[in-house]
Amino acid sequence: MSLDLNELLRVVKKAAVEAVQASNPMGFCLGTVAAASPLTIRLDQKLTLTAAQLILTDAVRDRTGELTLDYQTEHAQRKAVCVHNGLRTGEKVVLLRCDGGQKFIVLNRWEGA
Repeated sequence: MSLDLNELLRVVKKAAVEAVQASNPMGFCLGTVAAASPLTIRLDQKLTLTAAQLILTDAVRDRTGELTLDYQTEHAQRKAVCVHNGLRTGEKVVLLRCDGGQKFIVLNRWEGA
């Protein structure tokens, strides 16, 4: 039996692709905020995610920071501000599934039909 290197390479590539697809390393999904506090997001009728499974980006959480105000005075002023981006019940969100579905990164809101 002769070894066809091209055929072997094709089989190895196919096996690698199938292994990655089977493990679901990551993928996008859509959800709806079921409750804001404590945060839960419903992906479908059967799967609801809890806060422990969610990683929030700055686009979907309240955060504080500093802002420089310069409105034609002698000195610019730095002020602490809170940006109210926290999720509210009923909002639709885009998530990125990672770790085979153990954790989900909440990327942003979306306006769906």
